[in-house]
Amino acid sequence: MNKLSQERQAQIIKALCEGNSIRSTARMTGVAINTVVKLLKDVGAVCLKYQDETMRDLHLSRIQCDEIWSFVYAKEKNVPASKRGEFGYGDVWTFTAIDAETKLIPCWLMGLRDAGHAFGFIDDLRQRLANQVQLTTDGHKMYLEAVEGAFGAKVDYAMLVKLYGESLESEKRYSPAECIATQKRVIQGNPDPVHISTSYVERQNLTMRMSMRRFTRLTNAFSKKLENHMYALALYFMHYNFARVHKSLANPYPRTPAMVAGISDHIWTIEEIVSLTSK
Repeated sequence: MNKLSQERQAQIIKALCEGNSIRSTARMTGVAINTVVKLLKDVGAVCLKYQDETMRDLHLSRIQCDEIWSFVYAKEKNVPASKRGEFGYGDVWTFTAIDAETKLIPCWLMGLRDAGHAFGFIDDLRQRLANQVQLTTDGHKMYLEAVEGAFGAKVDYAMLVKLYGESLESEKRYSPAECIATQKRVIQGNPDPVHISTSYVERQNLTMRMSMRRFTRLTNAFSKKLENHMYALALYFMHYNFARVHKSLANPYPRTPAMVAGISDHIWTIEEIVSLTSK
């Protein structure tokens, strides 16, 4: 790894940030697969640490939360008997939060889609906020106790419940059922009905699938190790928050979510992200 110049390392990281797989990145850059994996781990680790330390005392307003499915090692039904029930083999969910105004992703959590991980995620979100916010989640019951346990009464919380029709038999495998209606349910506080929405966080889920090859469905580019999955997520969120200019934030000048949220004063380059490994 020491033989690679920072420019060369940035080239590799940029390829990963643009949604390329480990193997395709190795082919494009002419380096060994193990070198790409090692760099992903090194950069991912410092991105994880930097964001954990920086995403504090945030002044945000309208938070939307959701979770996105992926799997590691093998799909749940194909996990060997010796590995079943062990986290990191089979289904892995990523909880994400996004601020509708700044588009900042203040926190995320990799885990299972259960009450325990939901509480850990929501409680982590609460600790990063400096003010009371409006919070919207989908209608999953795990969020009810998680939000109450983490925030108490200090949140304006609502659920957006989607009602689905039946899918055609031929479409069940690849397409979700059609959403035929939504219901806005105020759980506590005084959330603005106009802003009870999960549209931004759901769009963020799509961006994740497009920007990380390991999240793409129906491929063999899925994560083989939980550790690599975590570091890929850390790199993605670092790039999204600090280096990727968001089109909706381009007025009056190009900005990243971190700039709008007041935790960065410039657009980061890939070289800057890579340079974190030397600090």
